[in-house]
Amino acid sequence: MKELLTTVASLMGAWAFLQSILTTVFPPELRFAAVKFFKHFFNYLSSYCYYDITEIDGVNTNELYNAVQIYLSSSASVAGTRLSLTRGLNSSAITFGLSNNDRLVDYYQGVTVEWEHVVAARQTQTFTWRPLPEERRGFILRVRKNDKHLVLNSYLDFVTEKANELRRKNQDRLLYTNSRGGSLDSRGHPWESVPFKHPSTFDTLAMDPLKKSEIMADLQDFVNGEAFYQKTGRAWKRGYLLYGPPGTGKSSMIAAMANFLRYDIYDLELTEVSTNSELRKMLMKTTSKSIIVIEDIDCSINLTNRINNSGSGGGGGNPNARRSSYDLPANPIEDKANTITLSGLLNFTDGLWSCCGSERIFVFTTNHIEKLDPALLRSGRMDMHIYMSFCTFQSLKILLNNYLGYQESDLQAEIWSEIEAIIDSAVITPADVSELLIKHRRDKKKAMDELIEVLRTRSEQNRGKQGIGGNVHHVEDEEQEKRPLENSDNRSGYECSGNGDEKMDQQA
Repeated sequence: MKELLTTVASLMGAWAFLQSILTTVFPPELRFAAVKFFKHFFNYLSSYCYYDITEIDGVNTNELYNAVQIYLSSSASVAGTRLSLTRGLNSSAITFGLSNNDRLVDYYQGVTVEWEHVVAARQTQTFTWRPLPEERRGFILRVRKNDKHLVLNSYLDFVTEKANELRRKNQDRLLYTNSRGGSLDSRGHPWESVPFKHPSTFDTLAMDPLKKSEIMADLQDFVNGEAFYQKTGRAWKRGYLLYGPPGTGKSSMIAAMANFLRYDIYDLELTEVSTNSELRKMLMKTTSKSIIVIEDIDCSINLTNRINNSGSGGGGGNPNARRSSYDLPANPIEDKANTITLSGLLNFTDGLWSCCGSERIFVFTTNHIEKLDPALLRSGRMDMHIYMSFCTFQSLKILLNNYLGYQESDLQAEIWSEIEAIIDSAVITPADVSELLIKHRRDKKKAMDELIEVLRTRSEQNRGKQGIGGNVHHVEDEEQEKRPLENSDNRSGYECSGNGDEKMDQQA
């Protein structure tokens, strides 16, 4: 035993002496070159090749990483032995995934590939323009060299298509909102999300069935129109403008569109976006197959009609009507003011940056279409204008079926005839009708009696106003529904309440 220890000590001494000689004779650069040479030599002799798929590619999120993660979640639930299980807040689905530094074997057209999920600590950086995750995440794809052409040409496309299918089928739709002040999360995203569980559908939407069918057909043509948009040289996007009085179902229409297409929703709050450049960056961070919504756009920022504001002549109008993003405030206190311009919003919806993704829908809502600039309303930006009207006879039938379960045969013909005769002159919104039906949903007869009484009263009042020159299409309590934007030193003071007696344009 003593001789063995003496031999080991001699060998360790010889190794330390040899290491000092190697360090002196061979500099670090030469050692690094030798290690690199041997690494390439052994890789050349190896029958496998490796591909790294990182979570973050430069400054952007790697979409291929997300696709691989979703695709492997379906395979991991069957073939994996050690899995990572996650369930989001208010989510109904459990997501399977590979654990850190674990492997999974997949098969494609007789070819065996191996995926490895790699997680490593990120080195501390002295300066970065945005927060980065504390860990570096990625997948390593190992394939045989003889199979790499099949993998690169078709397997990765198969993974992407399968991930998109799984995302539409299983993953909960999400409702995104932009972070306050444009701040980024730990992954560098400016959007915060929650599961989208709004139950509105086109079946429950209180709208004329013919108009609903027209909208659904237009949406379906858009989804199936990738080849058409490529052939005509147009960006694969479409814009919808929803306008009408408050309470006519504009938000419910957006939810119905998202549920019909199974798209995510990005609810963009313009007052939290400071500059045109920040607006473009937020657009870059949205995904395909999504609906980008700006609600009450006439109240968000000063995007009023330049024709109405400019007056006669070129330079005598409102100086803010054509304000450019280069017109920075002279007062330092106003540096934090919102400097989004009409030009920036137009480029957001129809400029070069609008085609940085595909299969996107833009939806703007407003209560006063006449306040918006015509440049924002033209085709190519807002392709379809949808007027959300007051409650009609057809929409009232849908509401009675939704809340009371009444079919046309459940009520006497005289009641239907009376409702049809007074519903148009009653000028009542679907929201008001819904509230009446909800209040008495346990007593159907009482609900119908009160509804008919309210319709009669409103109809008589409006006919009396029409006889003395009043406007039937007034919007009751609109100033309570739409509060004016608060005036402050760092805002333009633009108000959104407007005149409650303005007649809404009935544009289909």
